[in-house]
Amino acid sequence: MAKAMHCSDMGSDCTFVARGGTVEEVMAVGAEHGKEVHGITELTPEMVEKVKSVIRDE
Repeated sequence: MAKAMHCSDMGSDCTFVARGGTVEEVMAVGAEHGKEVHGITELTPEMVEKVKSVIRDE
């Protein structure tokens, strides 16, 4: 089952959706998007946990 994380679930006014087959894939896609679009250069442990908490099955 595919997994997805909606950027808007992180409190952003952004329509991007990171998708992947695993949580790790979604995290990698989301991290790249965060770096390129939102200027996030460091993922803190708290941010990683928040992202993981909003990843859901599609």
